[in-house]
Order: sequence, then C-alpha cells, then structure tokens
Amino acid sequence: MSTKAKLYNWDTIEGEEVRPGVSRKGFRGDQFMMVMNTLEPGMEINPHSHPFEQAVYIVQGKVRFHVGDEVLEGGPGSLIRIPPNVEHYAEPFGDEPVLNLDIFAPIREDYMHLVDYQEFEKNQE
Repeated sequence: MSTKAKLYNWDTIEGEEVRPGVSRKGFRGDQFMMVMNTLEPGMEINPHSHPFEQAVYIVQGKVRFHVGDEVLEGGPGSLIRIPPNVEHYAEPFGDEPVLNLDIFAPIREDYMHLVDYQEFEKNQE
C-alpha cells in the first residue's frame, strides 16, 4: 500500500470514447477502481453484465438504470448497487449529459489502461 498521496482532477484526466455518446475516464486505489462516464442523451444503450460488484453515483443529469428486471430513475445524488453478473444498462433522459461515477471492487483489469497516468501506482508494484 502506498502512503504517497497525489492530487488529480476529473477535468484534466484523459478519457476515451467508448462509442458515440459515451466516454469514460478512470482512477484507482489498491483495492478499488472509479470510472467517470459521460452519457449523452440519445446514446445507444448497451445491456451487459460482468463479474464485478458495481456502485453507481449519479453526479449530473437524469438516468433510467435498468438492473435485471427493475428500472430505477435517478438524478444527482442517486446511488445504485449492481450485484455481480446481473445484466444492466443506463438510459439518459432529459436534455443534459449524465455524469455517472462507477466504483468497482475488485479492480477491473480490463480497464487498467484508463489509469496508466497514475505513475505512483506503477512505482509501488
């Protein structure tokens, strides 16, 4: 575990376009990963599941989160837990983009490219 702290800002972290209307950027610790998603109104939905537990925090915008057979409508401040291996997807509604902060545990190896900028993490491993 690193005791060296470094300050980052979501606004200056480089992200990636996932598909039209969806982009993401990441941040990690030793045991967790955070991914900030920007979801544009009218984006193509993408039902999926994965073996990771996921916590969702809606920072901005309005979204319908489909989790299994449930549809949950949320806005800023909403929190959603998605259990591992449950199909889910987000559907923005309204006029503004949704900022959706996901927290994963354990760390997603398939998203490690999103946190390559965290040099101090590389130095401790």
